[in-house]
Amino acid sequence: MDDVEWTQSPKPEELRVGLISWAGSYLTYEMYKNIVTATARGLGRRQTWEILVSNQHDAQAVVRLRSFQGLYLLCEADGSLSYGRPRTSHHGCFLLRFHRNGKWTLQCIISGRYLESDGEDVFCNSRVLSAYHMWTPRPALHVHVILYSPINHCYARADPTTGRVWVDAPVPCLEECGFLLHFQDGCYHLETSTHFFLSHLDRLAPQPSSQTALHMQVRPGGLVALSDGEGGILYPQGTRQLLGLGSSPHRGEEWFILQRCPTWVSLRSKTRKFLSIIYDVEVYAASEHVTPMSLFQFECDNESLTLQLRAANGCYLAQRHHRTVVANGHPMESGTFFHMHWNCGRIILQAPNGRFLGIIDNGLLMAKATIPGPNEEFGIRLANRPFLVLRGRYGYVGTSSEHDLMKCNMDQPDCIHLLPCRQGIYHFQAQGGSFWSITSFGTFRPWGKFALNFCIELHGSNLLTVLAPNGFYMRSDRSGTLLADSEEITKECIWEF
Repeated sequence: MDDVEWTQSPKPEELRVGLISWAGSYLTYEMYKNIVTATARGLGRRQTWEILVSNQHDAQAVVRLRSFQGLYLLCEADGSLSYGRPRTSHHGCFLLRFHRNGKWTLQCIISGRYLESDGEDVFCNSRVLSAYHMWTPRPALHVHVILYSPINHCYARADPTTGRVWVDAPVPCLEECGFLLHFQDGCYHLETSTHFFLSHLDRLAPQPSSQTALHMQVRPGGLVALSDGEGGILYPQGTRQLLGLGSSPHRGEEWFILQRCPTWVSLRSKTRKFLSIIYDVEVYAASEHVTPMSLFQFECDNESLTLQLRAANGCYLAQRHHRTVVANGHPMESGTFFHMHWNCGRIILQAPNGRFLGIIDNGLLMAKATIPGPNEEFGIRLANRPFLVLRGRYGYVGTSSEHDLMKCNMDQPDCIHLLPCRQGIYHFQAQGGSFWSITSFGTFRPWGKFALNFCIELHGSNLLTVLAPNGFYMRSDRSGTLLADSEEITKECIWEF
């Protein structure tokens, strides 16, 4: 497992950012007005920009900014900004400069004028650089992230027993590799899976404070560096690669690739045995306990619902001759793509030969059945997620001091702690230890006394649906209230986690 090179090319969402003006407002495209403003106070879909790099060198790059709608930020000759498609090869191109304080400036290639805001409107008028031209980039990917060191080829891992963070995990299959990236007052706080915070003192702290506040430098491609704002910068140190503040990183040790936390699962047969890799590549339902060799990374195409399962040995499950399924596949092999079907929280996998995966008498995994039955249904459990952070079309799921109902349009999320009940069935526990409760109107409150059953089904590498206790799917609503009233799975029922 130590020889596995686990990184992959950055996904588009890992190249997206929100841009915050000097006034604390976000660069926003107004889709129906064909204008660009800076009035929004939170990061949503209309405040998210994909940074398309055409040329990068050291502290600057030539870029275009593209929205979720596929249209571009355009600077016109009179200094005004519009939103549409470029008319020439240089139209919409900006010279992006990275400043030491983590800020960005964007200079129109054609006019030489800088992108600026007066707190509401956005324009390109001045060729003289000032504080009004500074923009703070905020990564727009989901807040549950992993940190990969391209120099050390390892992932950051929190160690709750020592209260420290090490950069020593070759494969990010442990829940300790996941962190929550909180953004508050222009700074970041990095929270571990056990709800402690990385601090300036090389020790995990129980609460966020000025000692856990970090400044972030962001580069296109998901590269980030974290510092204390006073000359210290985080990088792996010593023979054990302790993540701590220092002032003399070598060869770019301070740069990490920021990626969303991958989904790892365990699969259990009807005999209550976990699928595990034995004898290097063979897959058996043989283990009564979860081991590293019974963990699989869940990689699913959101559109076709074809699934690849990547084992901890770095290879994918693949259908081979005589209908056997072994763990020696490569990413683009057709034999590694399985169609998935769901039945009340249990997953059914259909191999490329059209047959369904099941367990034969000696425990071996094979693609044999033409019609799925109980032997072809597998219990599935999230292996590296002690909690969920859900993001829908309008924001994160969380609580607000102004409302007693759960909201789905929050800028900062709440953690939903998962208490496994049965395969695919979980109890949702709020941060204070109480349980989620549901009202007769299909709304939720976070202070119930009794545990209720929620059924989770995965619909993408980091996408899921939740069937609530009332028999309806949980969905986001434009009003901001979290609801469970949908009989069908719609776009509002899909949650990023």
